[in-house]
Amino acid sequence: MTKKQDGVVRAALELLDERGAEGVSVRGVADRLGVRMNTVLWHAKSKARLLELMADAIVSEVSPEGLPEDWRERAHELARRYRRALLSHRDGAVIVAGTHVAEPGTLRFADRMVEALLAGGFGDREAAWTCWSIVYFALGLAQEEQTADRADGEALAAALAPGGYPALSRVGAHLADASFDERFEHGIALMTRR
Repeated sequence: MTKKQDGVVRAALELLDERGAEGVSVRGVADRLGVRMNTVLWHAKSKARLLELMADAIVSEVSPEGLPEDWRERAHELARRYRRALLSHRDGAVIVAGTHVAEPGTLRFADRMVEALLAGGFGDREAAWTCWSIVYFALGLAQEEQTADRADGEALAAALAPGGYPALSRVGAHLADASFDERFEHGIALMTRR
């Protein structure tokens, strides 16, 4: 990424953090930088490309430093760092989930995750698909966390009250549990169980 392109992406991320995903626009980035829209488009080509560059910048925040030696702990720590990167930006998970990026930061993260899974004895296909599962799980849970509202649990309890869903009613307290950290750790442990 060129220095000017990096500046465009940084301005877009600032806009994201201030206004959310709906508030990101090429015009908004141009206004923030004090340039014309054509200047932004010269570096990002389109809004879709701008979103791809933003997504890769978010995933690039996953640090490769100080990872554990043990393959499972390394995979878990990479997943935690990925989730933290998503949560570090307002609607970060929405931006990343809305793109299919083959850019350096995203590829580096996936390469490290697949390497950890291969080191744990996963076959090639299983390592690739488990990496996808971890990414999709982290994206979905981070999106839920970024939009969570206490009223969601109350709405679920009210929906289950009539008794038409006996199995869900039985586990309803756990479904409404908003302990995202624990839910995340549980999911990652399931996906890396060998």
